Amino acid sequence: MKLTWIDWAIVAAYFLFNLAIGFYYKSRAGQNIGEFFLSGRNVPWWLAGTSMVATTFAADTPLAVTGMVARNGIAGNWLWWNFVFSGMLTVFFYARLWRRSGVMTDVEFAEIRYAGKPAAFLRGFRALYLGIPINCIILGWVNLAMVKILMLILGVSKIQALAIVLGMIALTSFISTLAGLWGVLVTDLFQFVIKMSMVIVLAVVAVAAVGGIDQMMVKLEAIDRAKGLATGTAGSVLSFTPDLNSAWMPMITFFVYISLNWWAAWYPGAEPGGGGFIAQRMFCARDEKNSLLATLWFNIAHYAVRPWPWILVALVSVILYPNLADPETGYIRVMIDYLPPSLRGLMVAAFAAAFMSTIGTQLNWGASYLVNDFYRRFLHKRGTEKHYVLVSQMATVLLTVISAVVTFYMDSITGAWKLLIVTGAGTGTVLILRWFWWRINAWSEVSAMAAAFVVSVALQTRFGLSSDDPRGFAIIMLITVGITTAVWLAVTLLTAPEPTEVLVGFYKRVRPSAALWKPIARLAPEVPPAHDLKYNFLDWVAGCVMIYGALFGVGKIILKSYATGALFLGLALAAGALIYWDLNRRGWKTVIE
Repeated sequence: MKLTWIDWAIVAAYFLFNLAIGFYYKSRAGQNIGEFFLSGRNVPWWLAGTSMVATTFAADTPLAVTGMVARNGIAGNWLWWNFVFSGMLTVFFYARLWRRSGVMTDVEFAEIRYAGKPAAFLRGFRALYLGIPINCIILGWVNLAMVKILMLILGVSKIQALAIVLGMIALTSFISTLAGLWGVLVTDLFQFVIKMSMVIVLAVVAVAAVGGIDQMMVKLEAIDRAKGLATGTAGSVLSFTPDLNSAWMPMITFFVYISLNWWAAWYPGAEPGGGGFIAQRMFCARDEKNSLLATLWFNIAHYAVRPWPWILVALVSVILYPNLADPETGYIRVMIDYLPPSLRGLMVAAFAAAFMSTIGTQLNWGASYLVNDFYRRFLHKRGTEKHYVLVSQMATVLLTVISAVVTFYMDSITGAWKLLIVTGAGTGTVLILRWFWWRINAWSEVSAMAAAFVVSVALQTRFGLSSDDPRGFAIIMLITVGITTAVWLAVTLLTAPEPTEVLVGFYKRVRPSAALWKPIARLAPEVPPAHDLKYNFLDWVAGCVMIYGALFGVGKIILKSYATGALFLGLALAAGALIYWDLNRRGWKTVIE
């Protein structure tokens, strides 16, 4: 794709503006570790929520969606659409509790909920495990995607593209070390506006390239008929629901996705109940209300606002490039072949924004684990705030270097990444219930982690099941969740509960629903018991209806099914009104007896 001097000037202006933000927030981030990692816990909901959205909009995200649509139609997005249920769980059951906990990272939670060496082990192990290998795998994955994008856009070799990516990482790392979370949050906002605007522009251009929506649907229906004649199968690329007789999504797999996967599995950075950078954004919010609203806005934007510009370009790529060996590159090819020259510089800046927003968050979040939950907790407990800020900056640089090395070996790590997802199956129940059931102890989490890993690995190595095969994935999930749940429940009941003083302290600090904390609640009569589970459940159901209603409603209207689209949007509005009424009625707080 040919770029003019004007395009390069736009790209340069983008990078300079990011640098300016970094220098602007330098003095504030250097005050103390709380400012560096949590922005002084004074972030408004719209900024924290938009930062979540920007972080999950990585450079490879549109490409991944394009691959899903090209292989399995619009319904291919159920691979991630099923996590709406988990997202709404975080919003209404956990956002306020996380903010109330007062911790700096989600792994620090272990030592306010549990006691002794098991709690310390959990905190230290998770800090290193999530902060270095898992975080750097994510960074390496994103780096590799940007390398592929630059190779196509600029027509450079892999080595040249990697050199450019390393330069972008260095700049992002510099901003992150300079300005801390404030710099990350504000650049995320700026970057989200750029990349969201440009993907909408590209969607409009792409649809026009095939003659408009009507012609796009006619051509896709022709492709469906040809495919059906060739394979003897039915189904439409425009269907919002999967064919449950298909090879990629048989009924058992779809059942696992919508009924099990979203709550039972642990997946890096997005544990059931919130975790990773999502939890970090909840911690930095001004108060409980802003924490809840930030997470709610994130889920609305993530599932109901962002997908359709990507999906439209993906559908066009199916028409224009039907036989690509790597269908994910269809997104970039549409941009190269059909985007007007006057917009190419902005599109390159948009991809840079998508890349840098994810990298910036991962660096800051990973450094928070290494410094707060390992270095400060176990190695150097009495340092000054300035010392910890300096170490945080050094940790950010360390992660930058490791992630660059990981990128070189990404082909060998991809399989391990897929393995990590299924090895957490069954641990989600502990992560959910540890807030609401006093009897869960540190050994519950340790045993769940161990059982999930052993069972899932055994199923894949000894019994030949593959997580790449849809049926195999479903069977692995069902068996692993069943055995892991039985193990951690048995361990919980056979081991002693946490010390009473620890449980009482946690109950006073977090004030969870009293339903499963009655023995502890009686020891803290000064804390009014909360009874809000039924109201949170009502809001959770309404939230899921709102998200799916908005997602499908917008899609149907785009595809000119106006009556159906209006019905879905009406449901979404009604559900949103119900949530607004309930939260206002409660004053955005827990319901006290």
